[in-house]
Amino acid sequence: MDSRILTISIILMMSLMIAGCTEDKDEGDEEENEKIGYPTDTRYSKLPQEAVKMGPDGDPHPPVLHSDLFSEPVPLPGPVNTAGAEDSPFILPDGNTLYFFFTPDVTVPPEKQLLDNVTGIWVSKRTSGGWTEPERVWLQEPGKLALDGAPFVEGDEMWFASAREGYTGVHMFTAEMVNGSWTNWEYAGDLLNVQYEMGEMHRVGDTIYFHSGRAGGKGGYDIWTTTLANGSWAEPVNVEEVNSVESDSLPWVNEDETEMFFTRTYLGTPGIFRSVKVNGTWSEPEMILSSFAGEPTLDDEGNLYFVHHYYRDGEMVEADIYYCERI
Repeated sequence: MDSRILTISIILMMSLMIAGCTEDKDEGDEEENEKIGYPTDTRYSKLPQEAVKMGPDGDPHPPVLHSDLFSEPVPLPGPVNTAGAEDSPFILPDGNTLYFFFTPDVTVPPEKQLLDNVTGIWVSKRTSGGWTEPERVWLQEPGKLALDGAPFVEGDEMWFASAREGYTGVHMFTAEMVNGSWTNWEYAGDLLNVQYEMGEMHRVGDTIYFHSGRAGGKGGYDIWTTTLANGSWAEPVNVEEVNSVESDSLPWVNEDETEMFFTRTYLGTPGIFRSVKVNGTWSEPEMILSSFAGEPTLDDEGNLYFVHHYYRDGEMVEADIYYCERI
């Protein structure tokens, strides 16, 4: 695999092909899961016995801060991080709800992770007592196969990547929050998934920012936009100012579309870059973090959350959600 950042969810799903059909179902807590047939396995129950929790101490490649906009990066406190791989974070604007992808063992092939009952999207809430124990977000009917990741949430709508029964390969889907549960999941359509080759995305109003290796870019992945007009998504436009010959991916954009964070390959590992829009033009990106730091997501206070992959002897060991407070 090349050095560009791909969330574990996408890496796993790219090689997966499964056939069948899909129907709607919602998420529930553990008691409700038992009643409607969802597994109730905990993340901890599927961690390898030999797994050792990594952290800043002893990390041979810690994330390196290059900006005075933020405090030094630290792992997210509380029960979010384990000795498995927490990846692909998405923080809601109020900073109190965190979605992320989890898999217990990065060495296990995807066809086995698909059956472990814990690999997928999880959510944790911040309360006065800290972050709550994460709960599984179910986006498939009990007993049917799906491997979900790369969540984006805006209001009552979720976009997510999935390899699931009835589809070959990885595609983007949407879901709707109804009475506190995610349901009504739907395929996002051939226009976005096939014609536009949309990868992970961030929606701001009627505009989607996404990365893609589609023709017409500068190299590797580029960041593109498509805008909803007259009920259809327009032909993608390359965001030329922020793209490079390296892979530029995994964009996050603020509500007024004046600040963009994204992931770029730097010296062989993922790093996080920032661009601001001045007089309608995106500025030359500046490096914020380097050394296995990727997939930025920010809250309304400007605090930065990202994934850090731990590598030892050239092999990924696990991954944690990190954050930097805005100064």
